[in-house]
Amino acid sequence: MIFEVAVLLLALLWALSLWWFLNYSKRQRQLMAEQALGDAIRDQRIKDLAKRLDDYQNGTVQMGEALFELRKVVAPLPDKLQQLEQRDPSNVTYSQAAKLVGMGASVEELTQTCGLTQAEAQLMSKLHRSS
Repeated sequence: MIFEVAVLLLALLWALSLWWFLNYSKRQRQLMAEQALGDAIRDQRIKDLAKRLDDYQNGTVQMGEALFELRKVVAPLPDKLQQLEQRDPSNVTYSQAAKLVGMGASVEELTQTCGLTQAEAQLMSKLHRSS
């Protein structure tokens, strides 16, 4: 009788251990599947971030090239500005006279301000008021 009870207890203990092991194995498989899914999402995120980084780097290179081109264009401007500042203020160009006509300057104002002759001032007035 004791032997039968011991065998029954061992069988029950074995069944309980088997159930616990199978349940543990099932949880481990679920965790591994969840981790694999998380790893796949992380890997995709890393790929997306790497692509964005490449795009930013390419944009930065293009911006640097554009800045280099702008630097070449802007470099002579200080010299040109200095030349304009040193220019004789009594020597007003026809384009400046045209601007004055566009702002409503009269023929007399053009002759006084720009140093134009009466005929030149009238011609400028007629040309630029009609347009």
